[in-house]
Formats: sequence, C-alpha cells, structure tokens
Amino acid sequence: MQDSFRIGIDVGGTNTDAVLMSERNVVTYTKNKTSENVTAGVVEAMRMVIAKAEIDKNNIHAVMVGTTHFVNAFVQRKELTEVAIVRIGLPMTSGIPPLVDWPEDLRQTLGQHTFMIAGGSYYTGVDYIPLDEAALESAAQEIKKRGLKSVAISAVFSPIRPDLEERAAKIIKSISPDVSITLSYTVGGMGLIERENAAIINATLQHLAKNVVSALQTALEELNLTAQLYFSQNDGTLMSAESAIEFPVMTCSAGPTNSIRGAAFLTNLDDAIVVDVGGTTSDIGVLLKGFPRETIDAFEIGGVRTNFSIPDVLSIALGGGTIVSFDENNTVKLGPESVGFQLTEKSLAFGGDTLTTSDIAILRGSMTLGDASLVKNIDMDKGAQISSAIHNLIANAVDKLKISAEPVPVILVGGGSVLVDSKLSGASEIIKPEHGTVANAIGTAIAQVGGRVKKLYDFGGEDGRDAAIEQAVNEAKANAVAEGALVDSIKVISIEEYPMTHIQTNSVDVRVRVSGELDLSSLRK
Repeated sequence: MQDSFRIGIDVGGTNTDAVLMSERNVVTYTKNKTSENVTAGVVEAMRMVIAKAEIDKNNIHAVMVGTTHFVNAFVQRKELTEVAIVRIGLPMTSGIPPLVDWPEDLRQTLGQHTFMIAGGSYYTGVDYIPLDEAALESAAQEIKKRGLKSVAISAVFSPIRPDLEERAAKIIKSISPDVSITLSYTVGGMGLIERENAAIINATLQHLAKNVVSALQTALEELNLTAQLYFSQNDGTLMSAESAIEFPVMTCSAGPTNSIRGAAFLTNLDDAIVVDVGGTTSDIGVLLKGFPRETIDAFEIGGVRTNFSIPDVLSIALGGGTIVSFDENNTVKLGPESVGFQLTEKSLAFGGDTLTTSDIAILRGSMTLGDASLVKNIDMDKGAQISSAIHNLIANAVDKLKISAEPVPVILVGGGSVLVDSKLSGASEIIKPEHGTVANAIGTAIAQVGGRVKKLYDFGGEDGRDAAIEQAVNEAKANAVAEGALVDSIKVISIEEYPMTHIQTNSVDVRVRVSGELDLSSLRK
C-alpha cells in the first residue's frame, strides 16, 4: 500500500509553520513569516512542503489548518458581519439587554438589531410563558427586510430546553432561508449573558469563515490536491470544513492547543507543562492525559465575556524578539515590547541597534542565527543576569499553572525555546524534542477527531447516574463518528459532572470529551 500523507499548518502571529507527515513520521517542514493575506500564506506553505518532499500529490489525503484568523478578526474588528440578535426570555431578562457590556465600537460594528421575544423556561425545564411565535415571525420578517444574513438566538436555560432555540430557528428559516443561525446552547454554557455573547461572536464570524474555507478549498483544487480540509479546534481535535463555517469561534485558541498536542506527540508524554516560546509571546499550558487542560472560568475575547471551553493557557510577554533594557536600579527589564517579525532587522546580531533576548541566546551560544561578532561586546555578566531573568520569568509562569509544589516535566517548543539553556526552578526535567520548533504544525497534523457533549442529564431516572453517563458518552462518540473518526479508535478523554446545587432537581451538568483517529482510508481516492 502506498504511503498516506497529511499536511499540518499552523498560522501564528509571527510565523506560518507547515509540516508534511506520513503516519508518525515528519517528512519535511517549513517556517515562513505570516503574511497579511493569511490564505495566501497557507497556500505558499503547502507549496513549499510538497516541493521539498517530491511526492505524488494524490497520496496527500488530508490538510489540517490551525489558525487564530477568525478570533483575530474579532479582536481587531475586521471583516465582521452585522448580526440579528434574538433573545427569548420576556417578560424576564429585559433589565440586561443584549450587548449591554460590549465595547462601543463593537456595538456599532454589529449594528442595532436586537429582538426581544416572550417565552422561556425555569431551571426545571417548565415553561414560565409559551414561546411567542407571532412575535418571532414578525422579527423574522424584519430581519429579512434589513438584509441581515447572520442570526444569534439565545433563550433562558436553553441547555435544559434547547427546543425553544430550535423552534425559533425553524421559524426564522421559513421566512429567511438563506440566513446563518447560531443557537447559543451549541456554543456556550449555562449563564445566559456569556452564552449569548459566544453565540453573537460566532454569528458575526460565520461569513468570514465561509470565505476563508472557500478560498482554501479553491487553493487545494488549484494545487491539484484532492485532500480533505480540516481545522483544529480549541480542545486539540479536528473539525470538518463545514463545521468550521458553522462554529468558527471554536478555533479561537487553536494555536496554543496545537503546540501542546504537538509536544505530547513528540515526547510521548501524557502529563507535563508545555512552554511554547514564539517571537513575541510564550504560551504555557498544561498537558493532561495527552490533551490540554481546559479552563472552566468565563473569559474575555476582544473585551467580551464568554463561557465556552478553551485550554487553560497563560501567555507572557516573552519571545525571541523581546526587547531587553535596564531600569534606574540596573535591574533587567524584559519587554513587554518586542521587535517581533523585524528581529532580523532590528536586533544587534543582525546589525540593528536593539538588544533582544535572541542577542543574549547568541552571546551564550544557544542560538546560531545572525552574526555572533556583533554581540561579543555585551558584558558576559550582564548576559548571565539577563538569562537568569528569562529563566525566572518562565519558571514563575510554570508555577502558576501547577496544581502542586512537586516538580513536573517541562517541554520546551517553539522557535524561541533556545532562550532556555539551563535548569528551570520547579521542573523535574526540561525536554526539547526534535522538530520542537514546529510543534504547533505537528500538533495540527496529528490531531484526532473529537466528539463532545455538554448538557444537563437527569440522574433521577430509573437507572440513575450510570445510565445518564452512558447516554452522554454514546452521544459524544456519535458526534466523533459524524466528524470522521474511526469507531474502534474512539476513547473517552474526560467525564466531568457539575451538580446544579441551585436547582432543586436531579439534573447534573455533564461534560464528556472523546477522541478518535481520523479515518484516512475513507479519504483515499
């Protein structure tokens, strides 16, 4: 049987990395500066790894892309679509209308298209007032009249009663069939405001996601590739191109996740702290059972509070381009400013006039870029002082993510990992794996297909908890199979239970994650 190849691509703020893999082997890779045209940069990365490998394109069966392009667009307020916001909750919830805590510039960008509809249920799932379908029909007519193409629908306690959002979507689609609709219960947790916010963010990005996916699929055709296109999502698993269009917000933390998964693959470790040192920042995350540990706290994107699942990652302003200076007490100051992608123009080792962390790595012999003679005048004691400050900054960040005082393995990846050339306090060992500079792209290429369930189950049924958990696991596995996972390879990653202590019922918030190998055989032509 001929080898089956796949391409993994990770688009970062500084570099776009690509790797060509066969089974568990890295065939070739490339690292380029990220271009302003993200799609063009991805295409060029694909061209380069294919040219390096000199293989038959027909044997490339999958292309996996990890990108923060969609969330960056939201943060930068670019290429966003106006959204019709439909909230089902009256006569309750009127005191805190949608977008009330959003930045003013975002409210203007999304437009003033809010529709408050009567209907909703208590936490028990019992209606406190029936859904006002006439008002929904009127809202749908107005949405059509305004020419809006994206809709976000939220309802009180919809994770308990998703049928309210689903019925609303059906009514709107019957009047305006070409709109894209995000149902809040499919992207967020229990809290109405944070869940609604997540749905609105997703809705405003769907048009951009559709254009990006379409452009990449066209690029694959132009490259004469018959490969299937996938995107990596926040939990380190893959989603289809179609799912990426429907849920672009689920890709917002793909970069750090890919690095953590790549580090796990390259080291065969399931539990460790992963430090990905880039050009401008370092992302530190926890590898737990082979996957990133997720945060359960609400968090902000572009000034908007949301509550969907993302990896528990701490970012610090330290990278290969970080500017080094000294304060009035002659104490080392690291950043937060960085020369970023202008490293080869501004740093001392490249003939510039700015002292960077990379200059110190070159001085100490752990980095071979640039011209070492240009940094030889730096006092070695000062170099050691700066290096110590770098190590302390990373060690302190690692300590913040540890759950105990016991030393843990620390995996260093990313192009700036050479900044660490000695022991780290709190680390049982430091591992710098081969191909670690492109761990992010490798994490994308080896990503498994995921399935997830996050909703309330009744533990008070005839068979109680066990039956409810089994149902949740089966639903998660079915979701993974639908995305292309091999049935026999699916494993449960985690099962979490959160009792609803404020609800006088037997309902429990159950969150199940499963993953399985991508069925590449089904992709072979």
